[in-house]
Amino acid sequence: MLGPIIRSVSRAILVGSTMWSTWAFAEVSVTIHSEKPGATINKNIYGQFAEHLGRGIYEGIWVGPKSKIPNTRGFRNDVIGALKELKVPLIRWPGGCFADEYHWRNGIGPRKDRPVTVNASWGNVTDDNAFGTHEFFELAEMLGSDVYINGNLGTGTPQEMAEWLEYMTSPSQSTLANLRRKNGREEPWKVHFFAIGNESWGCGGNMTPEYYTHLYKHYATFLKTPEDNRPELIASGGYENLTEWTEALMKNVPQTWSLRMNGIGHHYYTLPRGNWEKKGVAIGFPEEEWLSTFANTIKIEDYIKSNVAIMDQHDPEKKVGFYVDEWGTWYDAAEGDNPAFLYQQNTLRDALLAGLNFNIFHKYADRVRMTNIAQMVNVLQAMILTDKEKMLLTPTYHVFKMYIPFQQATHLPADIAGNLNYTLGETSIPQVSVSAAKTTDGRTVLALINVHPNEAVDVAVKGTWKQGEGQLLTAEKMDSHNTFTNKNAVQPQPFKAVKRGDQLVAALPAKSMVVIELK
Repeated sequence: MLGPIIRSVSRAILVGSTMWSTWAFAEVSVTIHSEKPGATINKNIYGQFAEHLGRGIYEGIWVGPKSKIPNTRGFRNDVIGALKELKVPLIRWPGGCFADEYHWRNGIGPRKDRPVTVNASWGNVTDDNAFGTHEFFELAEMLGSDVYINGNLGTGTPQEMAEWLEYMTSPSQSTLANLRRKNGREEPWKVHFFAIGNESWGCGGNMTPEYYTHLYKHYATFLKTPEDNRPELIASGGYENLTEWTEALMKNVPQTWSLRMNGIGHHYYTLPRGNWEKKGVAIGFPEEEWLSTFANTIKIEDYIKSNVAIMDQHDPEKKVGFYVDEWGTWYDAAEGDNPAFLYQQNTLRDALLAGLNFNIFHKYADRVRMTNIAQMVNVLQAMILTDKEKMLLTPTYHVFKMYIPFQQATHLPADIAGNLNYTLGETSIPQVSVSAAKTTDGRTVLALINVHPNEAVDVAVKGTWKQGEGQLLTAEKMDSHNTFTNKNAVQPQPFKAVKRGDQLVAALPAKSMVVIELK
């Protein structure tokens, strides 16, 4: 009985007295195992996703060169500037569900001559195809990002897919390579990743795993590029707790010189209520949904483990990656907005949730070598929201920026002793989440998250550490968010861990996260 009593008294004192928290013993502690370095945390775990959906590209990224919104060759300056600060490693395009209805030839050539098509996947709005292949690669080059192209398996053909790759990658004097040159690009582009279809279990064709596996092999056979410009080929995998897609692909796609599969894509969206018909609201939610959202998002660890176990059976050398190429929160559509545009507000809850997912992805970095949050601008769990000429950075944006040191760092296992539980009703999750890594320049970084919305917690970092400095992200309310009239309601603040005797202690406020460098 003594442990719970001490815990309760300690928390009460921490809430009621700032002075006490400067010297009280920290009951939760973290031990970083620097002597047992793990896998490299691939920079592409911090990948982005831009789909032709709502205002994700048009207005969000692309306004056209004649727009009154300040732009460079049609790309809005404020958004590009903000994304450069994130060091975006990778962008996935053009979808999503949109990819399986996208025909690449509609998006090349003089913009005035491009056809106007209907986006049947998202609201039946028209698309003038002003943003196509050349514009996407220009965006990637402006940001210094690798590219992930999603090919059209659903309504396309092997020939169409193969010709798109030839158009993008061929240095030859073929008709397609010369068409690229005529359209303004002399040298081939580097294509880093190429997916054969998207969500083939659903919007990409409602296929079975077995049928899709045959189609994958059929299409992959004809995706030929120069040896020095061979993209990683990605198969469309499962979602949520499904493992049969991974099983079918790992069993039946041979890794031969003429056929390969470098990764399997998996999708997982976090719904506060776990109900697609009534997902839950983005703001104004009760504490029950604060907790249920986190409880639902951390389920992704079990889904990763289940799929990775199958991959380990068939691929012990870990040649094939497990890519979570769509993830993030999905709420009920914002009132008054087109529900097909998937626009939602982004709060402190989203920020902490992003951190929880990163901490999980880091643990499985030997397989999880790419993830793509959905999506970059104005759609679902976005980095940036715009309203015509106005722009703001979301709490999730700040998390991506805080975690930049983890890109290409070496994962360091970390144990938590004395971790508390955050419990409400029948739902309970660990209160503190942790991830540690050694950066490419030899620094040790530590991320800590306190999901409890009402109680602070002190975390001692075991070892010989003398200093810990970085940034803290927290806010007054669970649904605190940035608006166009108050853009800085949620933003990072400087943070220092303090020395208490022989302990280095990070005092985490309620509903907060920190990323610090340890010295």
